[in-house]
Amino acid sequence: MLTPLLPIILQAGPFTLRPFADHDVPSIMEAAHDPLIPLITTVPVPCDEAAALAFITRQHERLSLGTGWSLAIAEGDAPAIGQIGLWPGKRETASLGYWVLPSARGRSVAATALAALSRFGLGQFARLELYVEPWNTASWRSAERVGYQREGLMRSFQDIGGERKDLYLYSLLPGEVVG
Repeated sequence: MLTPLLPIILQAGPFTLRPFADHDVPSIMEAAHDPLIPLITTVPVPCDEAAALAFITRQHERLSLGTGWSLAIAEGDAPAIGQIGLWPGKRETASLGYWVLPSARGRSVAATALAALSRFGLGQFARLELYVEPWNTASWRSAERVGYQREGLMRSFQDIGGERKDLYLYSLLPGEVVG
């Protein structure tokens, strides 16, 4: 077991990055209907209220297990409009991942949340990484807006939906966060 992590709450422009709460259940159920989110995350499919609550419990357990921070992206006290996570790795490195509900896309939610969590992450780790599907232009543009640099294409890097997929590798070092 890794060292337990302390919970965090971060402001990201108009958004709050906070632990998931029971009132986020409808958001998780909505995310389960997206064609990609369940393939690249632990959002369950099918997803009823019990499955959504179990998802929330798993996100909280990540802190006590020391495996990372999984945060809801929300506007004030409203239900989540997305998720962002920071996952410690090896050699003072951590990776990030995020998703935004279709109903909240196109408002710079991912880039704003990514900038805030990246600032926090660079206070904990020497290098941050994220992996993005080459076709997911909105996602890699969000990463680039924050200052992430594309390092290359990781061929056949991850199983997504039962198929090996290529992913771009992006990194961010101290002093590179934009926005």
